[in-house]
Amino acid sequence: MAKSLFDKYRDAAAKAGVEPRTQESYKWFIEKMKTLRTINRTTVLRDPNLIKKNKPLAGRMYMYFYDPKTKDTLPYYDRFPLILMVGPAPGGFYGLNLHYLAPVLRAKMLDGLISITNNKRFDETTKVKLNYNLLTSVKKLRWYEPCFKRYLLTNVKKQMVMVEASEWETAVFLPTEDFAKANKRKVWRESKKMIGTI
Repeated sequence: MAKSLFDKYRDAAAKAGVEPRTQESYKWFIEKMKTLRTINRTTVLRDPNLIKKNKPLAGRMYMYFYDPKTKDTLPYYDRFPLILMVGPAPGGFYGLNLHYLAPVLRAKMLDGLISITNNKRFDETTKVKLNYNLLTSVKKLRWYEPCFKRYLLTNVKKQMVMVEASEWETAVFLPTEDFAKANKRKVWRESKKMIGTI
């Protein structure tokens, strides 16, 4: 069986002496992912380290293919979201799609999310204690606005997969974003404007 992409990067980080979930680790992942030119999203979804799920649970991370119902009126959208599920919504759920942030801001957002997990084991029991009130009040989560989206379950294509906490770093920095109607640089620039960082 082929080695998991997530194992590959976690093992490489460990070999480089990088402590997981630290600023040094985030920088290492950002630099490493710059060398990854193409990625097969279908292959990523089949990775043995990811768990197939039919329904998302709050506080967990997921990736999936998505075809928005309102895509004709959206200025741009991500066809392969990577979300932290916030909570249920009519017909679906609210999620933070971290792809709407450039990698450096993703690192800051991930750091903020890790600070509000229910435990520090970073295994299948770990989840983010997340709700909308926290997003709007916790300073470490102030980059949430461009990421906060509503998703319809009927528009999720294929099956969702859950990313366990031990794999969050790799998932967050993998270049799996797939924006339609705009390139990622434009999306990230617009997100920075929305949160007032430029």
